[in-house]
Amino acid sequence: MSLELIATILGGLTIGSALMVVLSKHPVRSVLYLVLTFFMISSNYIMMNAQFIAVVNIIVYAGAIMVLFLFVLMLLNLSKENEPKTSLMIKIAAAVAGGGLFTVLIAALKEGVVLATVNTVTSNDQGLVQNLGQLLFTKYVLPFEVSSVLFIAAMVGAVLLAKREKQIID
Repeated sequence: MSLELIATILGGLTIGSALMVVLSKHPVRSVLYLVLTFFMISSNYIMMNAQFIAVVNIIVYAGAIMVLFLFVLMLLNLSKENEPKTSLMIKIAAAVAGGGLFTVLIAALKEGVVLATVNTVTSNDQGLVQNLGQLLFTKYVLPFEVSSVLFIAAMVGAVLLAKREKQIID
């Protein structure tokens, strides 16, 4: 079996499990599909000879974050009565954001931005952390910093949402 066929099969399984995260009606099953998606992503990293990122992905995301998600789901005790009603404006905003993301993805694929990052290191030490750090902090420093700003914005948003919920309960 060729490596391209294995990579194609793993990519298809990754996309399939990610779709099941969104399409699953039961929240616990959705989280379990998300764990499967993280394992599939880690297997794709191993196929690209990025073992460090694969192990970190399994430890951090499939381990710690998923346990946190499961605890939150068990504590929330979700039911149909507690589901918020979504307005038409929220649905339109989600459709516009999804369309914008799709447009950016198509433009990046057209320019070869996403596909060009796979074969950037040509030495025999492709999986080394030193090479990863060197690329991350030289060639890809802007996307790295943008993602850190997005993570901080997500944390601030989560804190604000938690404070708002607390005020409603009081």
